[in-house]
Amino acid sequence: MFMGEFNHSIDAKGRIIIPSKFREVLGEQFVITLGLDGCLFVYPNDEWQIFVEKLKKLPGTKEARQLHRYFLARAAACEADKQGRILIPANLRESAGLEKDIVFVGVLNKIEIWSKERWDENNNYDDVDTIAENMAEYGISF
Repeated sequence: MFMGEFNHSIDAKGRIIIPSKFREVLGEQFVITLGLDGCLFVYPNDEWQIFVEKLKKLPGTKEARQLHRYFLARAAACEADKQGRILIPANLRESAGLEKDIVFVGVLNKIEIWSKERWDENNNYDDVDTIAENMAEYGISF
């Protein structure tokens, strides 16, 4: 399981260092793809396969086809070098607005990679009490 928040920077070549706590769980090979809310998702290979199987089970609707294309068209298999760095493809860096300061966020079965600016915009917990109250219908109580 991934959890925690780590601030890093991206170098001029588009490489980032995966936090060491995440590297242990991530494994040597993994997948990066577009995420939601303007970030990137990073999945260990086994979690990626589970996600793909769920996509395969979607009905043949236009929305399902759009989700397939959204997550799969720009997905990239990655591998960290000996220093724990990965090269994020240019199209993914551009989509996520990754330029200098970035934030890694562990979210259960995946890692999110955010530009620091977008993270600060989306990391607003003003309505967390309301959200928490609504989770009771899913069997989650605090």
